[in-house]
Amino acid sequence: MIRVQQARLAPPDPMRTPKPARPHNGQGPVGAEPGRGLRAWLRDWAELLRVSALFTVPGDALAGAATGGLRPNRGTAYAVGASLCLYEAGMALNDWADRDEDALDRPHRPVPSGRISPTAALGAAGLLTAAGLTSAARAGRPALVVASALAATVWAYDLRLKHTPAAPAAMAAARALDLLLGATATMSAADVTRAQRGAAATAPPVPARRPPRGEAGAGSGEPQLPMSRQGRANGQRRPTASPTALRTVAPALALAAHTYAVTAVSRHETHGGSTRTPLAALGATTTLGALLGRTRTTPGVLPTLTAASYVRTAAVPFLHAALNPSPPLTQRAVGGGIRALIPLQAALAARSGANGTALALLGLVPVARTLARKVSLT
Repeated sequence: MIRVQQARLAPPDPMRTPKPARPHNGQGPVGAEPGRGLRAWLRDWAELLRVSALFTVPGDALAGAATGGLRPNRGTAYAVGASLCLYEAGMALNDWADRDEDALDRPHRPVPSGRISPTAALGAAGLLTAAGLTSAARAGRPALVVASALAATVWAYDLRLKHTPAAPAAMAAARALDLLLGATATMSAADVTRAQRGAAATAPPVPARRPPRGEAGAGSGEPQLPMSRQGRANGQRRPTASPTALRTVAPALALAAHTYAVTAVSRHETHGGSTRTPLAALGATTTLGALLGRTRTTPGVLPTLTAASYVRTAAVPFLHAALNPSPPLTQRAVGGGIRALIPLQAALAARSGANGTALALLGLVPVARTLARKVSLT
């Protein structure tokens, strides 16, 4: 008894004293090492920005260009850059807005653990948003308008709508706008190229040197335009962009439907307990995959293969979460739904006849799967 009392009154052993937990204000524990190294700093930001999910972003712009019947051009590249920046801005802003909630449910996240300060996360969100809008502006004013709407949706979701019933619809709108951004930017760049060619064709001809008398080919000295340029110079109208815009509506809605289902499941990933939500998501993704696989206008088996890959990637985790709605399986279902965006984008491109784009997107699947094992998608 005396030994027990002495043990209770004895000072704690410094070798066994646990380090104080980092507060969620980002200041870090007292006595923490001031420098953690560049590699640790990069790892913290990679976790904050969820870089493993970046591979699901370029396919939106590429699928938008493909569904519009256009080949990728410099406008598509600007759209991809804008999408990446706005996506990462949303990730940083999400952790800043949820810092108090994550301090209770996810204390290991970079902001609540103190590895990244809230001020740095918010500043990164602002800088990435500005960079995304700048990249979109390089593709033209229509692309900037769509990118501005996308940025407004991202900020509204993180700051106001995330914990409301409108959250899945907001995320669905963001993905649909991202696809429309790729189509708009690609279309704008193609229009600029055609306008430049038309201006070159209608420019006043350079006066030609009059050939000497007796030389073969002597005449008026005015160069003749080729037949294709003569048609444009005579005022022939190029095809309007409205059919192209209409072709992107259905793929944007398909992408929005998948995103809505994944976001609805993600609302239960912390505590679990929902069976109907992953079951509804399972039905939605299976139906969408069946619709994507049935095509009569695109020859070949690639649309069917990409649709099957999409269903397999999304449906299996959703089924597991429906059978056992525990937090780990629900989080795994959300991760599977995020990874399924890549084969979904490939299926949309293949359905539009862009087989090269579809194969390139499928090549990102193993890379995204490997990186997801190192950096969490959620």
